[in-house]
Amino acid sequence: MVTLRNILSPRSRPAEPLAFEPDDDGEIPLPPSRPKRNWLWWTKKGLTAALLLFVMLVIWLAITAPLSKSLQPVSPPQITLLAADGTPIARNGAIVEQPVKVAKLPPHVAQAFVAIEDRRFYNHWGLDPRAIVRATWNNLTSGSTQGGSTITQQLAKFTYLSSERSLARKGREALIAFWLEAWLTKDEILERYLSNAYFGDNTYGLRAASLHYFHRQPENLKPEQAAMLAGLMQAPSRLAPTKHFERAEKRMRLVLQAMVDAGYMTAAEAKAVGTPRLDVRRRNELPTGTYFADWALPQARQLGDGGYSKQTFTTTLDARLQAAARRAAEGARLGGAQVALVAMRRNGEVVAMVGGKDYSRSSFNRVTQSRRQPGSTFKLFVYLAALEKGWKPDDTISNAEITTGSYRPRNAGGSYSDTITLKDAFARSSNVATLRLFNQVSDKAVIATARKLGVTSPLPEGDPSLALGTSGMTLLELTAAYAGVAANHYPVTPRAFKEEEAGWFDWLLDGSDSLSSRNHKDMEQLLGGVVTEGTGRAARLHKASFGKTGTSQGNRDALFIGYAGDLVVGVWVGNDDNKPLAGVSGGGLPAQIWRNFMRQALGESTPPKKKPVNPSGPVQPLDLPVIGDIPLGQGNNLRIDGGQATISTEIGGAPVDVRIDGQGVSINGTDIANGAARGTEAARRALEDQRQTVQNAREATQRLEAELRRRAEQVQNERAPPQPPAR
Repeated sequence: MVTLRNILSPRSRPAEPLAFEPDDDGEIPLPPSRPKRNWLWWTKKGLTAALLLFVMLVIWLAITAPLSKSLQPVSPPQITLLAADGTPIARNGAIVEQPVKVAKLPPHVAQAFVAIEDRRFYNHWGLDPRAIVRATWNNLTSGSTQGGSTITQQLAKFTYLSSERSLARKGREALIAFWLEAWLTKDEILERYLSNAYFGDNTYGLRAASLHYFHRQPENLKPEQAAMLAGLMQAPSRLAPTKHFERAEKRMRLVLQAMVDAGYMTAAEAKAVGTPRLDVRRRNELPTGTYFADWALPQARQLGDGGYSKQTFTTTLDARLQAAARRAAEGARLGGAQVALVAMRRNGEVVAMVGGKDYSRSSFNRVTQSRRQPGSTFKLFVYLAALEKGWKPDDTISNAEITTGSYRPRNAGGSYSDTITLKDAFARSSNVATLRLFNQVSDKAVIATARKLGVTSPLPEGDPSLALGTSGMTLLELTAAYAGVAANHYPVTPRAFKEEEAGWFDWLLDGSDSLSSRNHKDMEQLLGGVVTEGTGRAARLHKASFGKTGTSQGNRDALFIGYAGDLVVGVWVGNDDNKPLAGVSGGGLPAQIWRNFMRQALGESTPPKKKPVNPSGPVQPLDLPVIGDIPLGQGNNLRIDGGQATISTEIGGAPVDVRIDGQGVSINGTDIANGAARGTEAARRALEDQRQTVQNAREATQRLEAELRRRAEQVQNERAPPQPPAR
């Protein structure tokens, strides 16, 4: 009898006792053999694993591919930003319209897309094996690339996935396609596909494309128009009829033949289909961005509802102050240097922004994106921290040259004295006195003061050079900190849109703070002394003004930050490559730019007369275009261009342009002739409805362009639904 005792030698036996009891002979039997697992056992295990995998897959798809996502636009819809007075600033985003419903479309519209893109759409479950085999064979034999994706796969791809080309992405695409087919009807899938597909010219969705190319709702598309739009799916940019009409027409004929092959129309019907005529009405004559618009757009996206509708938002930008800011920047002798200016109300509402000399050459915003050394403008936090610790403007501190220690800053001009008052040290921007004050107050107290005023940039502890502004920050956050002092309510958050007025409960919980009346008065005494008798005398105005100059190491940055009236303004001058400025300091060019802007903003000087504007020219120098299309409601628009007002409307479905200038009123007779077939009486009634608008526009064009803009806004308010007042 074979036993473990015979097999194992004493040396090879396990240390621990065996789990089997010896028999009567003292021998340990072998363990019983395991029962064989039959096909039924393996089937149960396989089904359990498959069920678990299916549950995990459903959970994964529910998280990564929620059905609601296919109801959202794949590209953010168009947003138009207006200045506070209604002047258009910029328009950004895709041309997107409301989704379509297959049941409301003419049969030939859906048929055109199904015939050319996925002929077996109503017969497969997301993947079409025939199309995959056909495409693979064609790619192997012809050398050309042909896709085998179904409409469901295309919806999965541009709604849920990136544009990477990999087997893993194709696998996820197939899974999501099955997911969509399991939960949506075929018409729902087709609707979401048509409502989100790209049609070229920055246009997404069938409704937007139909209106863009043919100025027609998709429910009214003709067969030739539907076929041309369906043909764009292969290569929207390369086939866009606005740029490549011959290619688009050739592709349209292939779509018509596909409809014949699918049985949707006869060959004779396809041959009788004519070539569609484009009716493109330019929708975006505004720039897609300006320095201010680029900064404001993300805030506008957060305010939007995330749907398909185009939206218009009124910003805090003041067109008059923006023009004044541009003039002040352009009038400075900058040489090769750059300039940045930001103006805000004491509550943080930004009313003007110049992020550089020329947006068309560089869209880099030196107000919001550039972190530069603030120089002596940072001394605000040092002296404010000292005031909060009990120092007074008339207290004295040593102003002697520093001759010991590892950090030995010098005063500009080499002027020193035994002692100096805090007021004079701040006004003259004494570096040695400030460093001594910084050491007595402590770096932690100074950093805490800067944080309370809204500075978020890194501020290193243990670095004495911090007192003289060696730690970089943006001009926007630095100016907002000064706004907190001006308002005596901080921190101030810069914003591009008016905030809703906070209730008393919100006011209690907003976390804001303020200086004591004594400290606020003392701080303004220091700031005022800079302008009246210190380094900022070049910024002096007729009314009380407060500010601080700043010049970084090696004259690489020159700044002036200050406030007067309700405006807080920051100005920076420097080189993008950080090269030193030749003879430029904060009390020179930046202070002069600040004063020139403030004099215009506060009415101390009259702006120059406007030069004629070239509508086809760049958005600069005002960073604001001439007025564009103003919606008057019910599909009507008012356009103001070079002293001429044009009212675009429709009569019997045909476009009509009514132009008013110094010579009187003229009407585009060709368009009326096209509309005459739809009814002369309808045209007469529509023209009668426009008489008051024409009269108002005629009066407006006899005045200066500024007055004309005001009248345009009045016409807009009369014709459009009333908007809630800005608060």
